[in-house]
Amino acid sequence: MPEFRNIHVFDLMKYRLPWAGKVSILHRVSGLLMFILIPFVLYLFDKSITSEVSFTTFKSVLANPIIKLIILALIWAYLHHFCAGIRFLMLDLHKGIDKSSSAKSAVAVLVISLTLTAVCAAKLFGLF
Repeated sequence: MPEFRNIHVFDLMKYRLPWAGKVSILHRVSGLLMFILIPFVLYLFDKSITSEVSFTTFKSVLANPIIKLIILALIWAYLHHFCAGIRFLMLDLHKGIDKSSSAKSAVAVLVISLTLTAVCAAKLFGLF
């Protein structure tokens, strides 16, 4: 007879999730991150459109590297949530639901979202 037991937090590190599971968890994390950062985004938006003086303040706030990292986290969250959302919409349409296609699409979501985030990071930090 199989023995069932409750898992502990330390047991979570022993489990190996498939790529689809990791993308699903990151989809939820990115959605939560975007929700939590809504006040920050509204503050930046308000500072950018109120007046010319406030736009100068906005530019000085944006020059801070910590603020740039927060914005980069928001960019990653949006890009990952968008790409994973398209993947989940395709799964809802019963496209690519077999195991190998699901794994390939999960890896594709990670590669595409991280590549787009790297391009945005290069632009944000002034590399081009």
